[in-house]
Amino acid sequence: MQIKVAVAYHSGYGHTAKQAAAVAAGAEKVPDTQVRLVSLAELNDELWEVLQESDALIFGTPTYMGGSSAVFRAFVEATSQVWGDNMRWKNKIAGGFTNSGNMAGDKLNALIDIALFAAQHGMVWVGLAEYGGWNTSSGSPEDLNRLGSWLGAMSQSNNDEGADVTPCASDLRTAEALGRRIAETAHIHKAGRAAVGFDEVSA
Repeated sequence: MQIKVAVAYHSGYGHTAKQAAAVAAGAEKVPDTQVRLVSLAELNDELWEVLQESDALIFGTPTYMGGSSAVFRAFVEATSQVWGDNMRWKNKIAGGFTNSGNMAGDKLNALIDIALFAAQHGMVWVGLAEYGGWNTSSGSPEDLNRLGSWLGAMSQSNNDEGADVTPCASDLRTAEALGRRIAETAHIHKAGRAAVGFDEVSA
């Protein structure tokens, strides 16, 4: 049984786009998974079609001033038509990721914003399931999940370095882990609903 995963993101300077590519790479490692990377910079018919036909939607945004970007918020508000049309994304699998310049940067607030958005659409949220790294004297920035996030994947990019340098390799591996877990969960969810006779996930 094949599933479709859409990684839908906004990236202001390329860092979140690099993180999005890592999420997609992780999802693609799961057999029978078709992955599409879609930018939210332009809300066109193709974007809406890709999102509607996908079994899992993974959303990404940079964290600006403690929250999601204006471009991402414009997308969120535009989905009110999807929500109003009998909640067409209900029961899709969802997850999220974000990047900021500061080590903390209040990225959790951006992930909460995405998770609440997914909840309002009746989606099923999947977080990160990797032990927190860089939390002991023997730990290092190379640890998986070095920023200690479980609601979604976080990454950090120095403000004076471009996307050719940051996010760091460990943050990208963490993003891959999220993509892989969401794709696996989407397979289980779709097969499980079919096995027990529930209607298939809207697509």
